[in-house]
Amino acid sequence: MKYKYIILFLSLTVGLAGCNKKIEISRVVSFDEQWLFHYGDVEDGEKKMLDDSQWRKLDIPHDWTIEDIPGTTSPFDSTVVNGVSSGFTRGGIGWYRKHFVVDESQLGKRFYIRFDGVYMNVDIWVNEQYVGNQYYGYSTFGYDITDFIKPGETNLVAVQVKTETVTSRWYSGSGIYRHVWLVTTSPLCIDNYGTVITTPLVSDQKADVVITSTLVNYTGKDTKAVVRQKIVDKDKKIVAQGEKEGKIRKGEKVAVPQNLTVVHPLLWSVDSPNLYSLVTEVIQDGDRIDCTEETFGIRSIQFDAQRGFLLNGKVLKLKGGCIHHDNGPLGAMAFDRAEERKVELHKAAGFNALRMAHNPPSPALLDACDRLGILVIDEAFDVWRYGHFKEDYSKHFDILWKEDLKKMILRDRNHPSVIMWSIGNEIKYNETEEMALLSGKLADYVRSIDNTRPVTAGVNAVSEKKDAYLNTLDVAGYNYSPKEYVSGHQRHPEQLIYASESYSSEAYDYWKAVEKYNWMIGDFVWTSFDYIGEASIGWNGYYLEQSFYPWYMAYCGDIDMCGIRRPQSYYRETLWSGKPITYISVTPPVPSFPLNPRKELWSVWDWPDEIDSWNFEGYEGKVLSVWVYTQCDEVELFFNGESLGRKNNTDITKNKLGWKVPYQKGVLEAKGYVDGKEVTTSILKTAGSPVDIQLTADKSVLSPNGQDLSYISVALVDAEGSISPVADDLVHFDVSGEGTLIAVANSNPMSTESFRTTYRKAWRGNCLAILKSGKKAGSIHLKVRVDGLPQKEIIIKVK
Repeated sequence: MKYKYIILFLSLTVGLAGCNKKIEISRVVSFDEQWLFHYGDVEDGEKKMLDDSQWRKLDIPHDWTIEDIPGTTSPFDSTVVNGVSSGFTRGGIGWYRKHFVVDESQLGKRFYIRFDGVYMNVDIWVNEQYVGNQYYGYSTFGYDITDFIKPGETNLVAVQVKTETVTSRWYSGSGIYRHVWLVTTSPLCIDNYGTVITTPLVSDQKADVVITSTLVNYTGKDTKAVVRQKIVDKDKKIVAQGEKEGKIRKGEKVAVPQNLTVVHPLLWSVDSPNLYSLVTEVIQDGDRIDCTEETFGIRSIQFDAQRGFLLNGKVLKLKGGCIHHDNGPLGAMAFDRAEERKVELHKAAGFNALRMAHNPPSPALLDACDRLGILVIDEAFDVWRYGHFKEDYSKHFDILWKEDLKKMILRDRNHPSVIMWSIGNEIKYNETEEMALLSGKLADYVRSIDNTRPVTAGVNAVSEKKDAYLNTLDVAGYNYSPKEYVSGHQRHPEQLIYASESYSSEAYDYWKAVEKYNWMIGDFVWTSFDYIGEASIGWNGYYLEQSFYPWYMAYCGDIDMCGIRRPQSYYRETLWSGKPITYISVTPPVPSFPLNPRKELWSVWDWPDEIDSWNFEGYEGKVLSVWVYTQCDEVELFFNGESLGRKNNTDITKNKLGWKVPYQKGVLEAKGYVDGKEVTTSILKTAGSPVDIQLTADKSVLSPNGQDLSYISVALVDAEGSISPVADDLVHFDVSGEGTLIAVANSNPMSTESFRTTYRKAWRGNCLAILKSGKKAGSIHLKVRVDGLPQKEIIIKVK
């Protein structure tokens, strides 16, 4: 079967939004479509003469690790070495090839290929010429490929990816899992990530916007150009503009500064994430030869030893969560919509900040944080010189750290959501002089690139022995060290502290410390979103050397694999929300996971085995523990209309009140009181057998770009519309129209079924289907069937 070449008619493409439409080239073109993929090593994989006609056709993003292992119906393998870390998934070697033609009219242009992320140890060739290697799998990287491109002819990009061994303490994925871009410019142009925007003076009346754009001259002669810049608001209105002339010698770069003032700016904040665009044009001899557009926000951040963290001059406590980069059933694939949905779910659950643990995230995720109003701690590394595995990043750290740190900062420095740079997490031997000196080098290097944000790190087992290391940081992240908050502050009164990692099971104490102490600026729970790998730390504990198969998920997230809030998330809401709530959960009569019936007592990443269910057939008369999470003064619990008593919420009960209730079918109702007045109520009742399928789409209209996603939540409900928490029926999916079914899932951390089938068992009455749009307008029809229930259909528009 023959493949089609990609022809890039760049001269016919309209320019960037905000730039004048007379621009003849699209500066940045998606390079995601029509790649060829082969799993396994290939001799001469970079050669044009290689017959790749039988290779698999696919679009980027792609992650082969989340796909079924060849010859099986599952991506999981119980025999994988260090399988607990990777979630029992496998790596290997993979090759990607892309054939494309650049129009002859582009002769004389400059070409740069950019990869947002490839995991990992990547070698790149263009037209059989070796371009370079990128070892770290989380960095955005790219290469000038001008000398290798042949306009008017068929060109070949070949990529070899190697993940044969365990290199990460969590699921990494494998392959080109983030976007790829081709950047085309004139010989005189703005450098890649060459524009930096800061807002040093901000008020409601005006804001100073300081801009520096770096020009690079490949013309072969000394020249000069005008850099013209305008700031555009969300309504496309120009609110500030200016221009500067710069002279630049051949083969060199020059930074062109510009200071603009925005009157009555709309400030960026977590509640009002207002964004502006900076349009930069390069003018030479009256012609516009380059144009870029940068999105940014006008905001001020301040870290004050006496008052804490201030956003736009107002104290703000960070309600934070740590997240890994995977997207559950999609593996590591960083579709824009998957990243956006992740941020939306955090926002809806009350979070205002995320820590990118423990690596730079995708650009799409940071864009979503900018748009939706989530603050970010941008983190670089999990290891430095001493690692966790033989072939992890530590092997190359001393050679590569500067370049990878620089890549993160240059890429992310214009994001208003980013408020701190983290240089590491739980670095080994950080109590030694060696690591303190190394930390100082990293911190100083960060400040040399960007001094507008503080340097931080996640420090475990904080003690006086680590003071030399802590002294290198501007703001200290304490991992699981609440007992050191006061003593640490006494030793470092000038340094703010936050819980860079905390336990859900101790959420009350962690947050109350944040409220109590000015120098405590926030709490970041481990974790806010469940993830693949570190399998079963939320149940069996942190034993990476043991095998807990078929566990593949950590099972410690506030939000589970399918995006459903777990009980611990509602408990956290009682700490963060100004709105009174009552939430009922129950300790089941038998453990939720009988294959591992005894939870390890020391597994403090867990939440108690409590579920929002009152369906325990066969246990009638057995006394169960019923819990109500609340921040109300008092709660009264009723069963079938009869009061079981009113209880006070105190510092001892910590927003969690308990009753002993003999089980029988019926209705539990919790009423919350503040100052003696009823302010909230919640109900948990026995659900009947499923009689219907309830389908809910998070997005009902998709773009025809071949990448947009709709997450379809499937619930098996009884006659009253209540989800049946014991339903585990097999759910079948049939898709037609202008889209495809790319993943199915449930939230069971021990479910090792394929994510790529057209069926999935429900777990606790729920499962998930993910649809991806095609490239034509129309609609996607999803039919859902369960034996014994009426078939349901949902239609997603593509337009």
